[in-house]
Amino acid sequence: MPPTFLPPSFQNLAWSNLAAQSAEQLSLAAVPLVAVLALGAGPGEIGFLAAVQTLPFLLVSMPMGLLADRMPRRQLMVWAEGLRAVSLLVLLAMVFASKLSIGWLAALGFLGAVGTVGFSVAAPALVPALVPREALAVANGRLELARSAAFTAGPALAGSLVAWAGASAAFVLAAVLSVAAVGLLLRLGEVPRAPASGRHPLLEVRDGARFVWRHEMLRPMLMTGAVFNISWFVLQAGYVPYAVRVLGLGAQAVGLTLAMYGAGMVVGALLTPRAVACLAFGRAIQVGPAVAVVAAAAMAATLVVPTAALAALSFFLFGAGPMVWVITTTTLRQSVTAATMLGRVSAVFLTINAGARPIGAALGGVVGAAWGEPACLLLALAGFVLQAAIIFASRIAGLHRLPVPVT
Repeated sequence: MPPTFLPPSFQNLAWSNLAAQSAEQLSLAAVPLVAVLALGAGPGEIGFLAAVQTLPFLLVSMPMGLLADRMPRRQLMVWAEGLRAVSLLVLLAMVFASKLSIGWLAALGFLGAVGTVGFSVAAPALVPALVPREALAVANGRLELARSAAFTAGPALAGSLVAWAGASAAFVLAAVLSVAAVGLLLRLGEVPRAPASGRHPLLEVRDGARFVWRHEMLRPMLMTGAVFNISWFVLQAGYVPYAVRVLGLGAQAVGLTLAMYGAGMVVGALLTPRAVACLAFGRAIQVGPAVAVVAAAAMAATLVVPTAALAALSFFLFGAGPMVWVITTTTLRQSVTAATMLGRVSAVFLTINAGARPIGAALGGVVGAAWGEPACLLLALAGFVLQAAIIFASRIAGLHRLPVPVT
């Protein structure tokens, strides 16, 4: 289906998403640079900042999902992105006043991440109300393409701005983009939904989690995502020291191999509509987990053939294949979930995926310390084989087209 089929209301969401994702990636990349260059932060402080910025994904995803089902989703996104814009403006004021500190970076980073969670939960829940069912995959692909582009360009742009014009330039641009995202959201129309029930919030959250776990397609998707994230962060924990010590790569070469991940994400987002058009929908969903196994095998092959080219190929495949997974599974989730529960269901997936990441990082650290970085690569490969096995053994394998939508 051609992108021109997407209605103007969705176009406002798409451009707002691009601006919001770009603001997020700029700030995420600029904060550690500023912490090191301006405040002399070391690994401990950088790790602390990273941990604080990821906490909201665990702490507020479910409450945000409940809000997304109880209030207009556009309104929640406006408040969420507005919170990020405020955090960036305060951060900018701190830079100009020379009052910046690690504590302020952490506190404002936490607030900005709360806004990210609200936006991330509400956006996929809003899409089915803006586009026809047959255009869901195209719409989700457009949103993920924006995320991929921001992920790829954000760190490089932030580094250049900080190097050329100081910390204020990166934060000014991030704040402008965040405010622009709010403005675009205000132009977006949303069809009113029926008033939400007055049930206890915990019962509503329980219903969302129970629905996911009992659904024959959502449960294997959730399990696959959890195992994928654990395996990915096991690999991440060991890759950089492995690349330096075993592959003999310098800092620039390591950066280039990592950059291939973002390039793969862009290619995957562009190719997903073609995959959905050419394959049965269940097979299109399986592309991501299958490609992840190939990517992990390519990385493991560097144990035999230690070259940067294989490592770069691995990261490219890790970006491309799983991007197909993200777009197709989001589309399936939107189709099988009632509109009144989309926010909570999205929040369940976000919470589990976010919770799996520190588990994978800790596991990778323990394994790497005990048996060396190559053990991380082999353990990650085993994990990626497991996540592919889960989805290939599920009912999704026989899904030829999107199920009849749930109302």
